[in-house]
Amino acid sequence: MATKVTLRKKGILGNRESLYLDFYPPIESPETGQQTRREFLGMFLYLPIDNKKVRGQSVPVYDRNLIINKQYEDHNTSTLELAESIRQKRSERLNANNALSVLERMAIDEAKATKKQGEQSFIEYYKKLVDKRKASNYDNWISSYKHLFQFTDGKLSFSDLNVVFCNNYKDYLLNVKKTNSSTLLLSQNSASSYFNKFKAALKQAYKDELLKTNLNDKVATIKPLETHRNFLTIDELNALIKTDCQNEPIKKAAIFSALTGLRFSDILKMVWSEIGYLENHGYYIQFRQKKTSGAEVLPIPLQAVEWLGERRAANDKVIGRLVYSAYINNQLHNWIAAAGIAKSITFHCFRHTYATLQLSSGTDIATVSKMLGHREMKTTQIYAKVIDKTKRAATDKINLKF
Repeated sequence: MATKVTLRKKGILGNRESLYLDFYPPIESPETGQQTRREFLGMFLYLPIDNKKVRGQSVPVYDRNLIINKQYEDHNTSTLELAESIRQKRSERLNANNALSVLERMAIDEAKATKKQGEQSFIEYYKKLVDKRKASNYDNWISSYKHLFQFTDGKLSFSDLNVVFCNNYKDYLLNVKKTNSSTLLLSQNSASSYFNKFKAALKQAYKDELLKTNLNDKVATIKPLETHRNFLTIDELNALIKTDCQNEPIKKAAIFSALTGLRFSDILKMVWSEIGYLENHGYYIQFRQKKTSGAEVLPIPLQAVEWLGERRAANDKVIGRLVYSAYINNQLHNWIAAAGIAKSITFHCFRHTYATLQLSSGTDIATVSKMLGHREMKTTQIYAKVIDKTKRAATDKINLKF
């Protein structure tokens, strides 16, 4: 069916008329995608204030001043000519489209959809993926998002994505400074982790049919470097127990981590109500991991409970007042040195110690993975591969002297 295009007028303020095109039947607006019958041209005509007789004909008068009146006449004449030219072009284009075959029209519509899709923001899409990870590895995802935003100034559409862009972004991650340093580069393992998040977003976009090509398969990863995780031996732990520490809560938290495998952040927020006891099953901790937000029930040895000392009110913190800081780190290092230990030890090393001692004692890697609250086995495989043991039997294998 042909589309009829009519030039119409609508009165507006200032004794003028606005010009617009009227479509029948309605057409799809290129701006909103909605069906419409009107397209305002942004043009106007002056309305006459009077009429006069010239040679028996009625002639409109726009202004009493002859010069201004002539200007208004000329404006109306040229504006109408331009508007009529636009009307004709719109009619020709619309009716030419109507004459296209169904397949041709489908091809045009698909091209329009592809173009519109390509103009969507990949940065916004990436942020939505990040927000879905709030319960799992969120900090790592948000850091990867910040670097992508910084690299692109927040402007990256799907149509901008190709192999060249991906490799340029990889080079950026391998050469960018740490956010908290003006001299130190981002570690290769951090760069590897952030780039893997980016590749995962590419893969998801391909699954969501927002990318025509699976760029994830076309771009190589950044290989992580082998990391060295320091841990303590049983003898070194016993030496620490016998050594005084300036800050007693540090000592209590560190040894408790070595006995349970808990993260420092989880120990700091733990209250006494989270430590329970079941007859014939022993002591356990019921808590939510700070890093992953995962709910956990973790069996712990009697020795870990005894190490904490006298039980206090249900809502009291198990470790008391202790806030992670550079000053706390210095006190930890002083304590380690005073015990005659030359290793570089952080709070997280006590969690490594728990994993390493369990595995070296014969506890199977699946059990250790569950005890550490790891979501993926590959995270635990950095420690060792050993034979199967039961989860409950693992809890009493680290036996310290205090």
